[in-house]
Amino acid sequence: MNGTMALEDRVRAALRPIKDYPKPGILFQDITPVLGSASLLHDVVGAMAQPFVSRGVTHVVGIEARGFILGGAVATALGAGFVPARKPGKLPWERVTEEYALEYGTDALECHRDSLPSGSKVVIVDDVLATGGTAKAAGRLASKLGGEVMGWSFLLEIALLKGRERLQGEGCHVLASV
Repeated sequence: MNGTMALEDRVRAALRPIKDYPKPGILFQDITPVLGSASLLHDVVGAMAQPFVSRGVTHVVGIEARGFILGGAVATALGAGFVPARKPGKLPWERVTEEYALEYGTDALECHRDSLPSGSKVVIVDDVLATGGTAKAAGRLASKLGGEVMGWSFLLEIALLKGRERLQGEGCHVLASV
């Protein structure tokens, strides 16, 4: 078994599945046990950063909220800056907004308008890849701000929802599938 498979097994073993959260029919994968283990968190961050180490990444965009935790750590591992992609109304200064479709309605992500200098090389980080809609919107937002999206890095993917297909293979890296 290679190191990546061993890490995937360690991540899966540490997850805490919670039934019917945040609503009936959902099996939520709680990552706080992963974050609470110093050695596992260290290995996860290193593995999430690894595909981008020699790609000249200048910024990591972390998607609210758990993407902030992992994204900040991945940015540090890559020697890059960190940019939070927030839900509307949470940033105090001039913002650029990217809306995206949900099953019923829309949502949006925002970044400060000056958060990515033109030509920035960007990695998008989040904890879970589900349908890919939020991740794709974060990529569009980074592009609007002048960044070049180098790819995405996720701790988990819910494979049944086929989010990778929505990202169309654009450098999508996932540590573990559930």
